[in-house]
Amino acid sequence: MPPLAPAAHSKCAGIVLAAGAGTRYGKPKALAENGAWLRSAITTLRDGGCDPVIVMLGATGPDPSALGLPDGTEWRWVADWATGLAATVRAGLRAATETGTRYVAFFPVDTPDVGADVVARVLAAARSNQSGLSRAVFHNTLGHPVVIENKHWEAISAVAAGDYGAGSYLGGRQDMVCVTCDDLATGTDRDFPGVGAR
Repeated sequence: MPPLAPAAHSKCAGIVLAAGAGTRYGKPKALAENGAWLRSAITTLRDGGCDPVIVMLGATGPDPSALGLPDGTEWRWVADWATGLAATVRAGLRAATETGTRYVAFFPVDTPDVGADVVARVLAAARSNQSGLSRAVFHNTLGHPVVIENKHWEAISAVAAGDYGAGSYLGGRQDMVCVTCDDLATGTDRDFPGVGAR
């Protein structure tokens, strides 16, 4: 990868994973609560220190106009989203590469109780350790966001397949910093309507 400009030396692109069809939920989760989850994810990443924030779209179609994206939010259409999460992760890494940031933070649209304080904590951990890898942990369960330094992106893209995104690569890493965030959120994925609602 080309050398980073000094201004981008520690910048992090926030990637909202919102391309899926939400089969168990009954509709794409980007549309859940009239788009409230999507807008919350964007704000969470932005307020947590990510710039830019890029939404990965798939099942909702390539036109984001009906989603009410906040001003300044970038988006990408993942044409092969239906082949699995890996397609969206690879597209997110390409988008982050285009921005020239050093880090990327992956954040799914369906964890609405996770706030900016979690993102900031996990991002700080990645920036302060040599591996440049960190992720949130809630009650001993791996969660999101996952922050990854750019030196890992090419290898992740090479091994990601089907519904296995960055996990195919990260699962074998002993240098991943797991950041306990129990005091800040539950980190619960909302896979079914009405489950886990506050």
